[in-house]
Amino acid sequence: MKPMKHARTITLSLLCLFVYAGAASAHPGGHAPTGFGGGLAHPLLGLDHLLAMIAVGLWAAQQGGRALWAVPAAFVGAMALGGGLAASGLGGSGLALPQVETGIAASVLVLGLLIATRQRWAVTAGMAVAASFALFHGYAHALEMPLAASPALYALGFLMATVLLHGAGIAASVVGRYAIQMAGAAIAASGLVMLLGG
Repeated sequence: MKPMKHARTITLSLLCLFVYAGAASAHPGGHAPTGFGGGLAHPLLGLDHLLAMIAVGLWAAQQGGRALWAVPAAFVGAMALGGGLAASGLGGSGLALPQVETGIAASVLVLGLLIATRQRWAVTAGMAVAASFALFHGYAHALEMPLAASPALYALGFLMATVLLHGAGIAASVVGRYAIQMAGAAIAASGLVMLLGG
């Protein structure tokens, strides 16, 4: 009985986090904190980033083994690369924020589907999927960095938030197989709404 109560508590906590994030502005405006605090807040205040990063943790936990750390690590590394590309202007001259947002919404949809359908891939393939989506997330973080922010501190903030969200997804995996699949379906549905609405 106690494991079931614990699972309900975790599920309720995650739902509250999702509701809070949905009510928050996805991309903070003029009064956003700068530096480390701004970077830390950015993934937490955008439902698209929040869902994708928790989904990476859930999918990694679902696969287990080496994927448990390798898939989130690939995401964090590629996200740092995407942020660096945007900050340096090397990410391509024609890549605009709406295109990046489409990539982010697609990441929410695909990662949710991977969880809902219990896809178990080779670790390197899982790392490649996570890394390809992470480039969009990192690019968006850097594009939306406040002008007054320290790029290094801002990047450290959004990388730290990402690690914490991956950890939350891994921790939430204790709720059980079917609850994880339902969470994946909900994440995928959110990604579909983001793609169709954007």
